[in-house]
Order: sequence, then C-alpha cells, then structure tokens
Amino acid sequence: MLKIGIILGSTRPGRVSPQVGNWVKEIADQREDTVFEIVDLAEYNLPFFGDPNGEEQVKAWTEKLNSLDGFIFIVAEYNHSITGVLKNALDSARDEWNNKAAGIVSYGSTGGARAAEHLRGILGELHVADVRTHPTLSLFTDFENFSQFKPQDLHLSNVQLMLDQVVVWSGALKTLRK
Repeated sequence: MLKIGIILGSTRPGRVSPQVGNWVKEIADQREDTVFEIVDLAEYNLPFFGDPNGEEQVKAWTEKLNSLDGFIFIVAEYNHSITGVLKNALDSARDEWNNKAAGIVSYGSTGGARAAEHLRGILGELHVADVRTHPTLSLFTDFENFSQFKPQDLHLSNVQLMLDQVVVWSGALKTLRK
C-alpha cells in the first residue's frame, strides 16, 4: 500500500494550511488504495539549512520522507513564492525526495498559482515528478474573512483528479526505488 504525505507548508500563527490539509485528507481517505497522513512542518522545527545544531530534527524529517511514496503539498503564497519554512524543509533533504510524485494544492490572492510554479521548479531539481492537476484556492472566495476555510464545491473534482494522478505516479516511481 502506498503512503502519501500531505505536507502543510506554513507554520506561522493563524495559518490556514491545517484546514486545507485536513479537507484534502478527508477526500483522500475515501480511497482504499493508499494511506494518507498529515505531515506538519511545525512539528519538525527544522533549523535553517546547514545549521549543525539541528541534526536530530533533520534526522526525524528525512526518516519521515523516506517512509513516504509521494506527497501533496499544501502551499500558501507569500510574496509571490512559497513560504521560507517550506523552502528550508525542501533543502533539508536531498535523496529522500528522489523518484517520488507530488501534487500541489495552493492558496492565496491569486489561488497561490505563483507559489505553485516556484515549487514545481524546486521539485524538478529534487527529482520529484509533480502532477498536472493543481487545485487553486482563492482567499477571496474559498475563505471567510481570509481565515475560515469554506471551499467551493467546484474544487472537489480537481482534488480527486490530482489524487488519482499522484497515486498512479507514486506507484510507478516506487518501482525505481526498489
């Protein structure tokens, strides 16, 4: 059975990534072919890349990544890009990302599209195959007062299609890692 991590890409106070991640997980858990789990960057407290004082946190992080066959990134758009904590988490591992698949669910004033595009470039460098379908959530139409997640029904089919793609690609790429 495949294991896919739903990575919450924000750790700041008042973040909405847990709401979005839990929504994706509820949809994903309806599948019987894959196990999905929330992977919250806030629980790892990763040091800045290269800081020797965080070896234990980095070890726990890379062990978690090694246990997963694929990823779904819940991505907030900050300053037209991904969050610093997500970039640091990506940089804190290397081989653990290789030959795995990923989906992206982004949110922001423009649906987080610019952050997702930046993330795609980083994932390519890490040998992660990102899937085409990309649900984008608007802070204006999918969140009440920019803080309470209330997704429009139209996103459900995109999330399901993205999950289908992530599962197929994760299964195919797993054969390369054996």
